Amino acid sequence: MANRTVKDAHSIHGTNPQYLIEKIIRTRIYESKYWKEECFGLTAELVVDKAMELKYIGGVYGGNIKPSPFLCLTLKMLQIQPEKDIIVEFIKNEDFKYVRLLGALYMRLTGSAIDCYKYLEPLYNDYRKVKRQKRDGDFELIHVDEFMDELLHEERVCDIILPRLQKRYVLEEAEMLDARVSALEEDMDDVDTSEDEDEDDDKGDRVPSPEPPRRGYRDLDRPRRSPSPRYRRSRSKTPRRRSRSPKRRSPSPRRERHRSKSPRRHRSRSRDRRHRSRSKSPGHHRSHRHRSHSKSPERSKKSHKKSRRGNE
Repeated sequence: MANRTVKDAHSIHGTNPQYLIEKIIRTRIYESKYWKEECFGLTAELVVDKAMELKYIGGVYGGNIKPSPFLCLTLKMLQIQPEKDIIVEFIKNEDFKYVRLLGALYMRLTGSAIDCYKYLEPLYNDYRKVKRQKRDGDFELIHVDEFMDELLHEERVCDIILPRLQKRYVLEEAEMLDARVSALEEDMDDVDTSEDEDEDDDKGDRVPSPEPPRRGYRDLDRPRRSPSPRYRRSRSKTPRRRSRSPKRRSPSPRRERHRSKSPRRHRSRSRDRRHRSRSKSPGHHRSHRHRSHSKSPERSKKSHKKSRRGNE
């Protein structure tokens, strides 16, 4: 009798409200000490007092699957099925954060998609820390807004499989739900306006810098003029042109040394000197001329006349 749902309870999602929790976990809750001692004979008004005593949230823990008090009170609320106004007051309670989380979980299990988005999304602005018991019995710190995000997007929370929730954009397209307005948008707007004002002040304080001289427009179709000779002369004096001009190679010292040491070159030079000294004498000049030009008679005559004049 103590584990049965109340007679006037309504079916939720087409089934008994207690069946939203799996049978194995539900059986463990019925056998737990907290359920037998603290949850026996509770009504909707007395559940509030028990919820205020909660120190952490969680599902089952330990090797033998022990349920947490938070999970036991959740099953008790599904059993007695309190009115919607009481659940809304649970959610709006700002003094006791675990009471708020208990009401949010019950609303997610039993409420419609519109009610879940309407009542749970405002809790994104609650950044208080809460303790959660893990499966191994240890505790971790999370925030209220993290828990709300898990309720709206995860499939399993506190070892309870959550009912399927319709997507928000579908409700917005059907005009059943207004677009969500984040509380951070107002802060972002204030930041943007302050930045714009600072930029305007900076622009007013800045001195306008003089514009750089613009280059003249040059017609590309017009043929270029050939540079003037003066311009050529000036360009030829630039060091770049000098570097480009081919350099005359100075004879290497090795070659000069080789030339001075070669006997053939030395002999030919001594022969040329002897030949020049002999050509200066008239007799030798005549015989030389006669030998060199003996083949052509005209040249021999001319050379003969010249030698004659030289003797006179």
